[in-house]
Amino acid sequence: MTDPAEWVDRHGDTLYRFTLARLRDADSAEEVVQETFLAALRARDQYAGRGEEGAWLLGICKRKIVDFVRRRNRLDASSGRESSDDISEGFFDPKGNWRFDPRFMKGRPEAALEREEFWQAVRGCLKGLPRRQADVFTLREIEETASDEICKELGITASNLWVLLHRARLQLTRCLKLRLEQWGVL
Repeated sequence: MTDPAEWVDRHGDTLYRFTLARLRDADSAEEVVQETFLAALRARDQYAGRGEEGAWLLGICKRKIVDFVRRRNRLDASSGRESSDDISEGFFDPKGNWRFDPRFMKGRPEAALEREEFWQAVRGCLKGLPRRQADVFTLREIEETASDEICKELGITASNLWVLLHRARLQLTRCLKLRLEQWGVL
């Protein structure tokens, strides 16, 4: 194991980028990375050395991200900051039909996934979501966290999780469609 004094130099940038991509806030990312290093320092005797040190630190960081999101959502819920606006109204007409064709991908849409611009667009669109929707979407779809674990960690019901995911997907679809049209992919 590397001397803990070298962890920041060796792994700090990677952990920060990983955390920033998930939390979308530089101050929060810095806080979580600091918590990661503190937790690793306290648990360094438990590191068995079987895997890479960076992977061990990343595992700790993932748990700290979930802890941070859970804390933040509790604070938001207690302060009443959750928005109750139903963004789905912009996607459907009064009869329940799509206002635009949801099968909007033409040509080779998988080519867009290979472009860094696509991931920049995803991050930008995630910033536009209400925080709770973005957190749930990130945990479920990007981190591939199990639904029951998300519900337990965030203190929400399964039906609430699916509503949040549905709304996030709708808004992301609309945002990404606009951005991909700008690139001429659609």
